[in-house]
Amino acid sequence: MTGAPLLEVEELNTWFFGRQGIAKAVNGVSFTLNEGEILGVAGESGSGKSVTGLSMLGLIDPPGRVVSGRVLYRGQDLLGMPAEQLRRLRGNRISMIFQDPMMTLNPVLRIDTQMIEALSAHRSLSRGEGRRAALDALDRVGIPAPEQRLSNYPHQLSGGMRQRVAIAIALLNRPDIVIADEPTTALDVTIQAQILHEMRNLCRDSGAALLWITHDLAVLAGLADRIAVMYAGRIVETGPVDAILRRPLHPYTTGLIESLPRRGQRGRRLTQIPGMAPSLSEIPPGCPFMPRCSRAIEHCRSEIGISTPEPNRTLRCINPVC
Repeated sequence: MTGAPLLEVEELNTWFFGRQGIAKAVNGVSFTLNEGEILGVAGESGSGKSVTGLSMLGLIDPPGRVVSGRVLYRGQDLLGMPAEQLRRLRGNRISMIFQDPMMTLNPVLRIDTQMIEALSAHRSLSRGEGRRAALDALDRVGIPAPEQRLSNYPHQLSGGMRQRVAIAIALLNRPDIVIADEPTTALDVTIQAQILHEMRNLCRDSGAALLWITHDLAVLAGLADRIAVMYAGRIVETGPVDAILRRPLHPYTTGLIESLPRRGQRGRRLTQIPGMAPSLSEIPPGCPFMPRCSRAIEHCRSEIGISTPEPNRTLRCINPVC
């Protein structure tokens, strides 16, 4: 890949202000995304993955607030952009797929109305053209009898069907960037594979970039080009997908991979990472993973910077796995 990145996130900080203190949900997160690239963001629940995606599109509500950082799309800072200009980009050049489809779908409008409105909000077209585009989008995500589904209301569809409609809406305008927040969690494995195949085709054919947020490293193994691993609001390791999965450097990444079920080990207990992730309002000094880490040393109590142990990889650890 050549040229400037399509998207640059620089030192993004999103904090939530409450009676118990300040929860630093996103704490100095930086990464880039190139045209046609698929970046997987992985980590446990509560690691800051979803908040990162929402922050990028200005979708954080009080008591949360993006306190600093930049999100550059083709050189334009989304965080400093006027609300109307950002609205024209959302759903058009940058789309987001939510884990809960009911965050996308209006329960009192038919599916065809919602899909056509999503198109007409950003370009001029007739209702017939909009309906044909909607049919094509539903067909691409594997919805049977798409003509019939267009006349349905969301409550008439199963949870998995609603999620596929939400994915179809996100892809309607052929966006440059898709932020996908665990969108296939509610789908069976056959439909999940179809959706992943469609997303790969979108990136390959249109040059769109995909940010795929998940806790499932197995999904990223067959989807992503690169992986960024998050823990306690920070990115602790990044690198090409094969390098990360075959030779993780951060002890937390190693723990995530070792916790996956393996073939030929039926009946064997899964490996667990000991302990619990820290409260984001009470992050310990130094490395936040230190209380759970078998490789922790005294220096881990100090602030850990980001290093580049080898080309195309970054690491926030001073005693990595060899």
